[in-house]
Amino acid sequence: MSGQQTLPRGWRGLSGAMAQTPALGWTFVYFFCLLSGYYVLRPVREAMGAAADVNAVFPPAMIQFFAGLGMPLDKYILQILFTCTFVIMLALQPLYGWLVSRHPRRVFLPTVYGFFIATLLLFYGLFDSGVAGRGMAFFLWLTVFNLFAVAVFWSFMADIYTNVQARAYYGYIGAAGTLGAFLGPVLTRTLVESVGIANLMLVSASLLSICVLCIIKLRPYAVAREARQQLSSGEQPMGGEVWAGLKLIVREPLLRWLAVLMLLAVGVGTLLYNEQAAIVRAHYPDPRQATAFYATIDLAVNTLTLVVQLLITRALLSRFGIAPALLIPGIGIILGFSILAASPLPIIVAIVQVMTRSSEFSLGKPARETIYTRVGREWRYKSGAAIDTVVYRGGDLTFVWLHKAFAIFGSSAVFGLGVLVASGMTFAAWRVLGEEKKLAPERSEG
Repeated sequence: MSGQQTLPRGWRGLSGAMAQTPALGWTFVYFFCLLSGYYVLRPVREAMGAAADVNAVFPPAMIQFFAGLGMPLDKYILQILFTCTFVIMLALQPLYGWLVSRHPRRVFLPTVYGFFIATLLLFYGLFDSGVAGRGMAFFLWLTVFNLFAVAVFWSFMADIYTNVQARAYYGYIGAAGTLGAFLGPVLTRTLVESVGIANLMLVSASLLSICVLCIIKLRPYAVAREARQQLSSGEQPMGGEVWAGLKLIVREPLLRWLAVLMLLAVGVGTLLYNEQAAIVRAHYPDPRQATAFYATIDLAVNTLTLVVQLLITRALLSRFGIAPALLIPGIGIILGFSILAASPLPIIVAIVQVMTRSSEFSLGKPARETIYTRVGREWRYKSGAAIDTVVYRGGDLTFVWLHKAFAIFGSSAVFGLGVLVASGMTFAAWRVLGEEKKLAPERSEG
């Protein structure tokens, strides 16, 4: 029996895919380094969001301002941070729209990552010198970075890969990112005690610099695909309005339902995230026990995600299309939240959290992204980015305040609301499938 035949099925498929498509190697390195760079910094952000001392998060002037209004910030840390994040996302939309409208791909892709690298160097100085209010600034920056950088990545992938290739490869690409998500916290845990938080900024900046190299190496593959399929070239500015992304979402049914799906999917996650925090505080008053609980969930999420991405996602998308991958997460969440509404115990919360996050990363996200390989560049770079940033944080903003209101009535009320939201999410996924079928067939490469 040959060496290829002795490999597990998932690895055989991965080996064959890399042999057929050389661009995959650089794609894997790109997404691996991107998520490694993010997850190196994510624990710093989480510590800021969970801080009990508002002086470690907010500038003194802001604390005094809200105190004068009779609104102590220690009661609304996440609500204030999510509100500010949404405002920033909305303000950045015209700037991003101008960048992608007026400049070709070879300019705006490195510019986006170059901006994030430059600001990481700025944060190195802020953390090294202990500037007050750096916690809030960093929380907001990292949240913006995560959404914009990942949105740009998937938009670029839709320039490189056909719809057939996307269904076959996006699971593997996601797995490369998941491995990066494993490495990031390991680097932080290993280095933070010896080098300090400030130097973690330099580690992340180095990983993002590798992403820029990958963009340069991958650009010829995008050019070649556009030439073969006679698509509009990304080497020319796409033009259009700076607000075109949001306007297209309002006008186009497919984009509108994708936005609704994103809004409600984020809503489910936000309700679960906030209620989980309340339940953990009640059951694990010892910070060490709470930290171990969260670490176990993250490990389980990443492990299950990786297994599904390597063994299931490719087969599901290639053989059955995107319908199962879009519908399974919603149905699973409805079941999980129904159980939680009756019995909101920490172990059940953990199971539902693992199921919710892993199904999004391994099934829902790859399925949605394959749709963008069949639409124009303005749809994926402008509207796709708007959905992944403004709509995403709009969901956070809406449901973080809804949770505050429903939490008064207890966990069962929160999870009951979650069942309704998950039902709406599943309906939106069904409508996306209906609109996706109306898209023109992908052009042949012949």
